[in-house]
Amino acid sequence: MSDVLGLADPERENGLLLRLIEAASIGPAVEPLASAVAQLITDATDTDVCFVHVLDDGERSLSLAGATAPFDRAVGKVRLPIETGVTGWVARNRTPTVIVENKESDPRYVPIPALRGTDFTSMASVPMATDTAGLVGVLNVHTVVRREFTDRDIRLLVVIGGLVAGALHQARMHRRLAARELATERFTEQVIAAQETERRRLAGDIHDGISQRLVTLNYHLDAMEHTLLQDPQVAAGQLVLARELLDLTLDEARAAIGGLRPPVLDDLGLAGGLASLARSIPELELSLDLAEERLPEHVEIALYRIAQEGLQNITKHAGATAGRLRFAVRQGRAELQVSDNGAGFDTVAISETATGYGMRSMSERAEVVGGTLHVASTPGGGTTITAVVPVEGLRA
Repeated sequence: MSDVLGLADPERENGLLLRLIEAASIGPAVEPLASAVAQLITDATDTDVCFVHVLDDGERSLSLAGATAPFDRAVGKVRLPIETGVTGWVARNRTPTVIVENKESDPRYVPIPALRGTDFTSMASVPMATDTAGLVGVLNVHTVVRREFTDRDIRLLVVIGGLVAGALHQARMHRRLAARELATERFTEQVIAAQETERRRLAGDIHDGISQRLVTLNYHLDAMEHTLLQDPQVAAGQLVLARELLDLTLDEARAAIGGLRPPVLDDLGLAGGLASLARSIPELELSLDLAEERLPEHVEIALYRIAQEGLQNITKHAGATAGRLRFAVRQGRAELQVSDNGAGFDTVAISETATGYGMRSMSERAEVVGGTLHVASTPGGGTTITAVVPVEGLRA
């Protein structure tokens, strides 16, 4: 193919630049921008199809964000792990690559049925990256007939990738911010609902348990008062019943208080509280590695609740037989880690859909005290939840 029909035509380069500027002004959404870019690149480069793969927020996979027809129907449905295929190789190495023919013989090539790679002979793949945003995605162009992509072709595609990367990075940031705002709204609603549920539960516990027992206790004391002189044995029996009711009422009161604030932290500190928490789950074999360090009260409560939620998740969902609970303070950071040998899950697959209250609650508790929560899991490989909180300069 001659330079006149290739990417080296100055007129086409200028036209492409103008169309890129127009595409960048479409709006903050990733998919419309990527689709517009895919179409204008195929028009300007005389290629048959263009795929725009964008790095997801977790930077572990690439999602098809834009494509020319008829592959536009696959947008949002194709996701490639960062270590997979030619596209993954280009993303990892941030180096353009060209396959002129026989893609199947290239050890990097992995067929994707939805994209019908065998229908095309030649391809060029370049990273979309900028100095400020880093890697944003990968841009692929394909041709049905055999084509030699020149060095100038590749340089121009790299420039296009850089220009597109800036706009796509802004669109990703906007999407991430919008998703976070939505998640925050949902979490706030869940917190309010949970607070109201907890208040109703606590009120019910006090009314049905503590209040009723106090009424009955008062009855036994009245009976003891009336029979104390007439029948001391009956009075003594009433006193025994009164003491039993008092013990039950105190237990219920402690349980209610513990639901609001873990008193074990006052008595034993965070390490002792975590050990006590582990002992409350006898069905799970937990190894403990807990530093005897005291932290500010609000940090200890947050880490205790994160551990509590993490252990509850293990018993409810993981199907685990063993786990580990670790707490350490070093280099100005407190680190809490809860791990298990259970079923695990695909963090990439659920990264954009996981909105469960438990996981969000742990993440929010960490963020409230200035920390972060990281979840590492693979199907069949167990799960590790790590909360890290900076404590430099904080005094317990």
